[in-house]
Amino acid sequence: MDIDHLRGWIGRTHEAEDLVTPRLVAQFGATFAPDVFAVPEGDAPVGLHWCLAPPAEPMAELAADGHAAKGGFLPPIPLPRRMWAGGAVETLAPLRLGDPVVRRSTVEDVSLKHGRSGPLVFVAVRHEVSTPRGLALRERHDIVYRDAPAPGAAPPPAPAPAEPRAADLAWAVEGSPVLLFRYSALTFNGHRIHYDLPYVTGVEGYAGLLVHGPIQATLCFNLAAALLGRVPRHYAFRNVMPLVAGPVFRVAGVRGADGAVRCWTEGADGRARMEAEASV
Repeated sequence: MDIDHLRGWIGRTHEAEDLVTPRLVAQFGATFAPDVFAVPEGDAPVGLHWCLAPPAEPMAELAADGHAAKGGFLPPIPLPRRMWAGGAVETLAPLRLGDPVVRRSTVEDVSLKHGRSGPLVFVAVRHEVSTPRGLALRERHDIVYRDAPAPGAAPPPAPAPAEPRAADLAWAVEGSPVLLFRYSALTFNGHRIHYDLPYVTGVEGYAGLLVHGPIQATLCFNLAAALLGRVPRHYAFRNVMPLVAGPVFRVAGVRGADGAVRCWTEGADGRARMEAEASV
């Protein structure tokens, strides 16, 4: 792995434009309702920015996993698995219905680490989302790349069940393939781990279709807003382990003595899949 070559992508930028349309807002609400925070009339729902200006690569320019081939804006990392590792969002002003939006993205860091399963490459991307009124959102998006399991290797054993944590507020969400399909359609996401069962089990070695990281981040973001009574100014999250679709999963949170809230998603086994923290 030539990490120095890959770090040559640091500083690359990309701009994309979109529009906060009534159709997008309605379809977002239909996908996540009733688990959404009630924003003021005319404001875009919490987490909608992850649905704006998705890449639209031609079919001939997609990699085997359904993502855009690497080596354009993102570095050509020679590891097949690509996942959200986490990120952080600073909300400066609301997006509003009808807003034209510009997202400027910059590759901020590329780093190599070694885990129990082999090499891990982390790419940090900085996004700035603006409207005609000025800067609305700053975001750090952390992407992790890792190796696929060896052919014929047994999947890792499922973690032992745990007791669900006590929460001040919790939502039960059906992790159905329809939810995954709708969100992939909203975000023009061709990643096969969310809809191609033979691929995700036979090639990437997971136990089933995986719930998108942004679905979990959106739900935790909205639950945090519900606990705070307003859209958080600061919101950070990280993936702990993949969430396999199918069973109902739990989105939960607690208020802290410091005024912040801590939220998480839990699989049917009671173990956390995503951890998040938010404050005003």
